[in-house]
Amino acid sequence: MLNNFHQFIKAVGTGPRHNHDLTREQMCEAMTMILKEEAYPEQVSAFLLGWRLKPETNEEFQGALDAFDKFIVKKTIPNSIELGYPYDGKRNNPFLFTLIAKVLESSNINIVVSGDELQPAKEGVTAKDIATNITATSNLHFFDRKDTLKELNSLTEIRKRLGTRTGLNTVERLINPANSEYGFVGVFHKPFMEKYAAMFAPRYKKLVVVKGNEGTSEIYSKCQYWIIENGITTEYKLDPIDFGINYTKSWDRISLEESLEIINNPSDELMKIVKLNAALILFVSNKVDSIEDGYKLLN
Repeated sequence: MLNNFHQFIKAVGTGPRHNHDLTREQMCEAMTMILKEEAYPEQVSAFLLGWRLKPETNEEFQGALDAFDKFIVKKTIPNSIELGYPYDGKRNNPFLFTLIAKVLESSNINIVVSGDELQPAKEGVTAKDIATNITATSNLHFFDRKDTLKELNSLTEIRKRLGTRTGLNTVERLINPANSEYGFVGVFHKPFMEKYAAMFAPRYKKLVVVKGNEGTSEIYSKCQYWIIENGITTEYKLDPIDFGINYTKSWDRISLEESLEIINNPSDELMKIVKLNAALILFVSNKVDSIEDGYKLLN
């Protein structure tokens, strides 16, 4: 089989003097070929590594999302908020999305979460691990990527063999399978906020980027967050102590079993953290006038 994928490898993998950024259209073409398996596995590996090292641009991320849109199997969930989690999981603290959904069940808000098999490189507990091992409330909607975007799921083995992060770790966070109006995503480093804003904000009525726990949008301690609406970014700070919350987050690795035990039998202090996260969702979705009002309502 002959293909022209080598042109994309040359763009990202020939060294600093000769590498060049791809246009949005070129990246869409490259990622479409990858998803349709029109590129050899060796070519895919070379491209993903080169793209990471080049490094990636906002326009390239947008082109990759354009390619994803060609394959995503969507199911509209009204009044929904998508929580975009990293696919390399969490290591030290439990996911909160099941508990957030539970406390928001009477608020006419649906929580959307996507998940898949573990991707490199953190080796944590995944959102799929949790979603497939709990009894969900009626307002929690889990989208398994093997059904929603099976073409991206099929790259799992290649990514595991590479054993390192690639641009896919960034772009896969929010694919909006439920046509949600609101999107939440977490960020490790503040400079990535601008990348997420450029990439995801045009796809939502409001995008919330949180410098949260383990790169998620979950708030466990004092943090920054940004709301992007109509092209305008507003920065905020949030500290649980201001709400009388003194939860101590874990720095020790926990297993799936331990995560499930914490989720199924949450402490009073953890539930305060859950309600604070839920209060932010109420505020962003215009259900209340402030996070403070949302927190009072949930208590």
